[in-house]
Amino acid sequence: MNMDAMDQAAVKEMAGRAAVEALVRSGMKLGLGTGSTAVFAVRHIGDLLARGKLSGIRAVPTSFQTAIECEKWDIPLFTLNSREIGGTLDLTIDGADEVDPQNRLVKGGGGALLLEKIVAYASASYAIVVDESKLVKALGVKFPVPVEVIPGARIPVTLALEKLGAQVTLREAVRKAGPVITDHGNLLLDIRFAIPPDPRALEAELNRIPGVVENGFFTGPHDRSLLPRIFVGRADNPV
Repeated sequence: MNMDAMDQAAVKEMAGRAAVEALVRSGMKLGLGTGSTAVFAVRHIGDLLARGKLSGIRAVPTSFQTAIECEKWDIPLFTLNSREIGGTLDLTIDGADEVDPQNRLVKGGGGALLLEKIVAYASASYAIVVDESKLVKALGVKFPVPVEVIPGARIPVTLALEKLGAQVTLREAVRKAGPVITDHGNLLLDIRFAIPPDPRALEAELNRIPGVVENGFFTGPHDRSLLPRIFVGRADNPV
């Protein structure tokens, strides 16, 4: 059976639910990610709370989209700065745009990469839920890597990225005229490479460019290992 033979949303739901069942426990401080697969994890947590199967969950959402979904399910919301959170999380569950064989990621297709990375890197453990279409041999070639930049630095950052061998595109909005504006008021430059880059080295190098706020390579903090556990929804053998 291939992905066309099974509803893709059902496959994503299986991955999201599996991660929650395997990893989420009462009393946890949770980072909750953004996107079409992560939303199913959010909904399952909300359902478990409503049925009394979970309690004491303190959630930090990674976007307006996730916060609104949490509100629908009465999931208690906080920020990393909240006294109840104290700047650290037990677990973050999120989606990804690409996952390579070393469990390194490209994220940010939904434009929430800045807070997604802050939340992920503040977590003791990390889980990613995806469908099998997100598994790739190399990052940054098939799916563009987003780079969040302050508006006043768009042109100099573009030139710096091109010097690194990237093809650069300003992300345009779909339902409004002009570029996408992130939750934090910045722009997104989507970059691709003809030759697969070194994700870990490039994650650090991109952030050294003045005007870059964050980028979509997720390889873990350089001071510790934080490679995620991957839950893959498959049409023939989910998760």
